[in-house]
Amino acid sequence: MRSEVLRGLDEASGGIAGPTQCIHGASGHASTGRNESITKEYENFKFQQPYQQAWHYSSLLLDSNTWPLNEKLEALLHLEPDHLSKFSNILLEKAFLEFYTAGNIEPREADSIVQRIEDVLFKSTHPKCKPLFPSQHLANRIIKLEEGLRVYYPAEVLNIKDENSALIHYTQIHQDEIKLNVRLQLFALIAKQAAFHQLRTVEQLGYITVLTQRNDSGTRGVQIIIQSSIKDPPYLEARVDAFLEMFESKLQEMTNEEYKNYVHALIDMKLEKFKNLWEESAFYWREIVDGTLKFDRVDSEVAALKELGKDELIDYFNKFIKIDSPQRKTLCVQVYGGPQTAEYKKVIQQEDTPKLHRIKDIFTFRRSRPLFGSFKGGLSLTKL
Repeated sequence: MRSEVLRGLDEASGGIAGPTQCIHGASGHASTGRNESITKEYENFKFQQPYQQAWHYSSLLLDSNTWPLNEKLEALLHLEPDHLSKFSNILLEKAFLEFYTAGNIEPREADSIVQRIEDVLFKSTHPKCKPLFPSQHLANRIIKLEEGLRVYYPAEVLNIKDENSALIHYTQIHQDEIKLNVRLQLFALIAKQAAFHQLRTVEQLGYITVLTQRNDSGTRGVQIIIQSSIKDPPYLEARVDAFLEMFESKLQEMTNEEYKNYVHALIDMKLEKFKNLWEESAFYWREIVDGTLKFDRVDSEVAALKELGKDELIDYFNKFIKIDSPQRKTLCVQVYGGPQTAEYKKVIQQEDTPKLHRIKDIFTFRRSRPLFGSFKGGLSLTKL
């Protein structure tokens, strides 16, 4: 925790040399100012919109390597300028480096840059750092939800003057796998507009209403996010369930021609060229960060889409997303608006049922659940 906060301070300061020089040459005033800036940023989180608070809670619930902002804030309160100075000196004692080079550069030039960096850090007369031991490599581990069980986490909005409530209705499905990925992508493409039309346009539940895919370090799922000024989270959740039940009929009734049009539309989206080098680099860097390393992802997914039949998509929906499926895994994060205190107090008194469980504490829940395997954490050398 303390290291993460120190890294945040260091990044905000512009690197290792900057804060070190300021601390020794300016009696820590510059470092103190940066500390106050980050403290203010953490404190202002309570003024974020309810759906953003819900997203924060969902990340804490699903990612085993995350810390809540209130704990970071508590750590900041005990930091002194000399802590940052000492941390800067040990930051690169041990390191594992990952590189991505792009643009107008030859492979040999890229190799030369990498080699130069490695020589300076690891092979100089007085090396600045040592390689990590294999056991020290970082891993991205995501909480595995339980099949056939809906878990929900209710919370009050942090700014009691905010009248809006929010819901994130997340269905966890599978880890990264090409044939399953394209089924999820096609479902999201078909359902996205239908969800917006029904929940936003027809029912007018809230201005923010979106159905989207979710990818947590290679663990895939689909989520519906709603922020409402007129309805509380349980009502929003009930309407999401009703939409999914209605959408089941839409899938069944979809003609082969309509299905093919959706498939061709998704293929066309995948084959669009990157708009710029930044967009292209972000695509490849995501593969590296997640550890999935599927640099031929576009071609592989297009090929899988061309082989995907309508019945396979329906089977996928029935198995993983359909409301009463025994393999469905659902997490709902509910943020109650300021005027909904009574509703919040009522929901936290409700008893669990065999298929419904309230999460009372985020970290107790995290510790109680198994984890998906990590795509990251091993040594690899991959050239595009």
